[in-house]
Amino acid sequence: MGVYLLFRFSAVLPPLILAVILAYILSPLVNRLQAALHLPRGVAVLSAYLLVLAALAVLGWLIIPPFIEQLSGLGGDIQRMALNIETVLSRRLVIGGWQIRPETLIEPLRQALQALVEQVMANTVNFLAGILSSFVWVIFIAVVAFYLIKDSQKFACWLESLVPPIYRSDFQFLKEEINTIWGAFFRGQLALAGVVALIFAVVSFGLGLPFPLAMAIFAGLMEFLPSLGHGIWLFVASLLAFFVGSTWLPLPNWIFMLLVIGLHLIFEQFDLNYLIPRIIGRSVHLPPVVVILGIVSGALLAGVLGIFLAAPTIASLRVLGRYIYANLFDLDPFPIASSSPLPPPNPRWWQTGKEQPQSSDSSKRGELP
Repeated sequence: MGVYLLFRFSAVLPPLILAVILAYILSPLVNRLQAALHLPRGVAVLSAYLLVLAALAVLGWLIIPPFIEQLSGLGGDIQRMALNIETVLSRRLVIGGWQIRPETLIEPLRQALQALVEQVMANTVNFLAGILSSFVWVIFIAVVAFYLIKDSQKFACWLESLVPPIYRSDFQFLKEEINTIWGAFFRGQLALAGVVALIFAVVSFGLGLPFPLAMAIFAGLMEFLPSLGHGIWLFVASLLAFFVGSTWLPLPNWIFMLLVIGLHLIFEQFDLNYLIPRIIGRSVHLPPVVVILGIVSGALLAGVLGIFLAAPTIASLRVLGRYIYANLFDLDPFPIASSSPLPPPNPRWWQTGKEQPQSSDSSKRGELP
């Protein structure tokens, strides 16, 4: 019966999941507005909505015009890339006395590139049409998220009342640990994406990388794909660097490509060892192989949404699996040593001045901050 209902209402699941994500992201802002201004819960939610809409409007006004201007030059650069490919392939290669005539590959490659461009343009048009046709779903997501935030405390109390009293302490601990994982992922990932996009915008403009604003936004979005996003961005940037070159640096294209690759490898280490541990923390830390397998599985099960939610879902399943394993073998499910990993101390530029050191009693009990 449950499987039938899940299949029957599968079209509603993605908007519901998006509503939960929106509610999760906006909850801290609503809580702060309610506490600081002493507003009713509903008014605080509406105020948060208005603030977010205003911020998005300003951001769109600043970013969309130059972004469209850069995209308008995409056709010319694609033609230039095709000409460069044709020039490279028109040269005869001599290897061990054998002559290779790569010009025979020009026409198939040109056709493949043209088909790729047409497919990208068709997908873009379909995407924009889908946005216009899904306005009702946008309203649905906003309304559901509004009531999820407004009645979050009532829902939490109702959910806890369903748990047998003997397991309520375990339920509370699991809830806090999983809440830490998802909170670190959503809010931390958004902050991380913004920081990365800003860094890439500055570096891309400085190097003269084609489409600097678009590549910066693309780099920020790729932060949502752990262990895979860096490789995707580097592949695209390497193609642009090699076939288009820098817009102002007097370097050969192949040297410029090596420069882009080298700087990106340096940034990748900075991102993995400094930005991610301090902005997101280590709560969602998973082996790269597990993340890649989770991304593939999520893509097969739920498409783009599955890719986006793969890492925190696997991390949450790891917490539940550890709890079940401990209970099966009569072990302590919440040992102090295996409490949820915490991020290292915040750097000075990240501190707000309001952070208080953890009390020794809290650390002894294994409680989360």
